[in-house]
Amino acid sequence: MTQPFTLAVSAEMVYRDLPVPERIRRLHEAGFAVEIWNWANHDIDTLAALHDEGVRFTSMTGYLTGDLITPDGADDLLATAEQSIAVAKRIGAEALNLHGTGLDGNGLPVRPVEQVTGEMWLAARHTLTRIAALGAAHDVRFVLENLNLPVDHPGTPFALAADTLALVSSVDSPHLRMNLDLYHAQIGEGNLIELCRRALPWIGEIQVADVPGRCEPGTGEINYPAVARALADMGYRGVVGLEAFASGDTELALERFREAFTP
Repeated sequence: MTQPFTLAVSAEMVYRDLPVPERIRRLHEAGFAVEIWNWANHDIDTLAALHDEGVRFTSMTGYLTGDLITPDGADDLLATAEQSIAVAKRIGAEALNLHGTGLDGNGLPVRPVEQVTGEMWLAARHTLTRIAALGAAHDVRFVLENLNLPVDHPGTPFALAADTLALVSSVDSPHLRMNLDLYHAQIGEGNLIELCRRALPWIGEIQVADVPGRCEPGTGEINYPAVARALADMGYRGVVGLEAFASGDTELALERFREAFTP
C-alpha cells in the first residue's frame, strides 16, 4: 500500500550521542521528515542550510515564553510566536507547536494550575483566537498539543486532548489545529481510535510514542498498527511524528515506527 502519511521524527530524542545537524541528516537520509523543539536552542543558519539541502521540517516549537491565561502571558506568547514565525519561514517548518502554558527544561509548567476555572477557559480561547489571527496574517499554522498530567507534565492547564479539542474547535480556524499526541492521550484518556475519529476535522498533526516508557511503537501497550489502519480508513493523510526515545538501536526503532505506520 502507498504510504498515506508523512512520517517525521523528533531530532531531539534519537541519535542523542550525535550533534543535532548530524541527527537531522541521518533522519533525512532514512526518508523521514524532521521535527525540533525550541528553536532558540539551535543554530538557525544551520537549520536553514539543511532545509536548502532538502530536509523537510514538519514541526517546531511556536513560542518561547508566555501562556494562554494571563494578560501579560498572552502578550508574551503572541510576541514570541511572531518571532517563531520568522524562524519557521527560514527553515520551512510547517507547524508551530503550542502548549497550555510555557514548559521549563524538565517539561513542567512554568505557571502550574491546580484547577482551571471558567474564566481561564475564556481567556485561553481569546488568546488562541489572537494566535489564529496571527497565523492567518502570516499564512502559517499553529498546533496546540495535548499533554499528560500523571507522568510528564503535572499542573499543566488544558492538558487533555479533550481540552485541546474543545479550544481548537471553538476557534475553528485553519491556522489553529491540534497536535494530537497519542502517547499523552493514552496516559490521560485512552480510547485512541475513537479520539482520533472525534478530533479528525481539527487535527493538524499526530505524534506517537508507546506507553509506558515513551519509546517507539511495539515496545508498550498501544496497538499502533491498528491505529494506523484506522487513521488511513478515516481519511487522515497528514503528519505522524515519532516523538519517542529509541528503546535500543536507533535504526531498529525507526524501522519499527515505519512498519507500524505503513498500513
